[in-house]
Amino acid sequence: MQEVILVNEQDIPQGTAEKMEAHLKGWLHRAYSILIFASPERQQILLQRRAMDKYHSRGLWTNACCSHQQPDGSAGVENELSERLDYEMGVRLPEEAFRLCFKFIYRTELESGLIEHELDYVYEACYSGAAAPNSAEVSDWKWMDVPALKADMAQHPEEYTFWFHRIMERL
Repeated sequence: MQEVILVNEQDIPQGTAEKMEAHLKGWLHRAYSILIFASPERQQILLQRRAMDKYHSRGLWTNACCSHQQPDGSAGVENELSERLDYEMGVRLPEEAFRLCFKFIYRTELESGLIEHELDYVYEACYSGAAAPNSAEVSDWKWMDVPALKADMAQHPEEYTFWFHRIMERL
């Protein structure tokens, strides 16, 4: 059972809840999204297509990695980022590679009666190699030029996750 950290809109912890319960009831909780760019100039971004077995947003393109902060926090957020990116995409970066860009709150209703209501911390890092994704998490991946990505998202918005649209609007 995975738990999430419930917070209020000022990001003050309000306790924990089981992940699926939080998504069924639409409770605000902490999450993170990782953007991987091929260089500091942010010309190319690494994308993943979510696996078809995911509990929501199956088969949609999104940022390189996303998950929920762990309630115990003993390992540190940067360590969690490094481990989760390695688990999902087979890309291992040192903790110091990650930089917090911004955070934002979003809420959206998803398939199967689920509600994403997250305070999403958006981190970025640079990496230009290949990925070796976990097939339980990722069905495909690619590097994409950022202007081409924005154009494709405008033409085919239904092919991308809700939160990734919000992230790209701020990028």
